[in-house]
Amino acid sequence: MNIFDIMIIALGLAMDAFAVAMCKGLEFKQTRIKTAIIVGIYFGVFQALMPLIGFYIGSEFSHYIEDVDHWIAFVLLTIIGLNMIIGASKEEYKNAKSKKAKRDGMRLPNEQDNDENKIINKKQGLTVKVMLPLAVATSIDALITGMSLGFMNVSIYISIMIIGVVTFILSFIGVLIGNILGSKFKTKAEIIGGVILISIGVKVLLTHLGIM
Repeated sequence: MNIFDIMIIALGLAMDAFAVAMCKGLEFKQTRIKTAIIVGIYFGVFQALMPLIGFYIGSEFSHYIEDVDHWIAFVLLTIIGLNMIIGASKEEYKNAKSKKAKRDGMRLPNEQDNDENKIINKKQGLTVKVMLPLAVATSIDALITGMSLGFMNVSIYISIMIIGVVTFILSFIGVLIGNILGSKFKTKAEIIGGVILISIGVKVLLTHLGIM
């Protein structure tokens, strides 16, 4: 196996991270390089760490992990996706209610706190509690890949470096693309992002079950 082969593997592993990074970008109104870097680091590090863990675990425990990895990814992505859809739907409802109140000449009690609450919510979108499940869910396939790398004539350290860098770059770009879409479509884009996350989880599940 040469560097080109590892690059192809890295691109394949990074596609889910890229899609999820786009979904994260939908949550932010302004393009922030720092945000894209943070998301890229989370996904890049875990996408590189999982193959290393898999490499050292070897084939002894591989069948145990293969039995549940797709279910873990499915459950995590579905929960996160549903949270995005519910959160965006609530925000859209509040916006509609606020617009109606303004048309009627009324002022909602908590209207002046909306901007501050939005800022707090967006900051929470990058906490360990939020990012860790996403990073794990998108890198489980990399764990199995690491196990297979153990049986190939390839340097595991070069492999994980390439996988990590490729994932970081694609995730970085994904956040920026998602942010552009999010600034145009706002809450509707977040709902779409939630649907995408659930779709990725379903795809992972169906693929591992041999249906797709």
